[in-house]
Amino acid sequence: MTHETRGPARGWREATEEALYGPYGFYRRPEGPAGHFRTSVHASPLYAAAVARLLCRVDAALGHPGELAFVDVGAGRAELTTGVLDRLPADVAARTRAYAVERAARPEDLDPRVTWCAEPPAGVTGLLFANEWLDNVPLDVVEVAADGAPRRVLVHDDGTEELGSPVTGPDADWLARWWPLAAEPGLRAEIGRPRDAAWAAAVATLRHGLAVAVDYAHARGARPPYGTLTGFREGRETAPVPDGSRDITAHVALDACALPGGRLLTQRAALGALGVRGGRPPLSLASTDPAAYVRALARAGEAAELTARGGLGDFGWLLQPVGTGVADLLADAGLAELLADGNPQEPLADADPQEQPLTDTGPQEQPLAYEGPREPRAGRAELLVDVADHEEQ
Repeated sequence: MTHETRGPARGWREATEEALYGPYGFYRRPEGPAGHFRTSVHASPLYAAAVARLLCRVDAALGHPGELAFVDVGAGRAELTTGVLDRLPADVAARTRAYAVERAARPEDLDPRVTWCAEPPAGVTGLLFANEWLDNVPLDVVEVAADGAPRRVLVHDDGTEELGSPVTGPDADWLARWWPLAAEPGLRAEIGRPRDAAWAAAVATLRHGLAVAVDYAHARGARPPYGTLTGFREGRETAPVPDGSRDITAHVALDACALPGGRLLTQRAALGALGVRGGRPPLSLASTDPAAYVRALARAGEAAELTARGGLGDFGWLLQPVGTGVADLLADAGLAELLADGNPQEPLADADPQEQPLTDTGPQEQPLAYEGPREPRAGRAELLVDVADHEEQ
């Protein structure tokens, strides 16, 4: 670890907050996140269609309320918000009020149907959906020092680091419960308490409905030994320098975020339950309607990317029902996994059963392992995978 000084050393949480959301922060840049990396939203319109289908299920479970909210948290430039609105049936769209929650300024050409806001609206009924939002909620990083104690990592403006004081209090309690570290110098962890609090606050804005968080994640039984903090700029992984020129991100401990009654699934299982599967169309269609076959084949390729093992399909979906009647909207996720590829559903659960009960209908396979995050924008279809380094998808 280097010890050059360029600007005061501070914790990664404080430095990241300024680098991403300050006056000249990365997420206030005019090109938006899509100029630097691609998420499931950008990979295929099938994703927005699946979320629209989930919103329709929420609508039906709530008895078709007079106003149905769709709240897109961490909306970027509202690509998902507008995609969902465009795919809703007319009767549902007429009752839907869409909110794009983002700290950047409203895009000038945004669909007038979308309400732009800096915080989720309070007291709404419907679906709150946070696609790759929690990974950008700033957090502190700790590293095990030579004396075996976890110490807070401090960072200078140029990205050089040094170790600070030992971790104590609630942060130490969180580490002990959710990311315990052996006394091996160099091991790292990211303290997820700010993300737990951010998710709880977002869920609390719903009066009745379903909250969903989607992110690249890890569970307590398979935390990456050196953490996941990284930077991304112009489609390439970079060092996480907190200077506002790049994204700074880290994987999410979704099991720690889960509130009582929450359910953790892979994206593969969740999208399968919403009708997104990567099977090839029947060859007979090529003879009877070649154009339709080509279109179906393209859709199958997009679905395969969204649900791929070792890729986007391994993302975590945290489903948090609020109120009654919305807990089982993806109850057929285990069956969908079987239909997709003959393997059972893979829950991401590794939560504390005494305080964070997670319900699941499918048989368990392996726990969620470390995977690379967002796909860079520069045309690379596969996800990066490297435990020792940190990457984005």
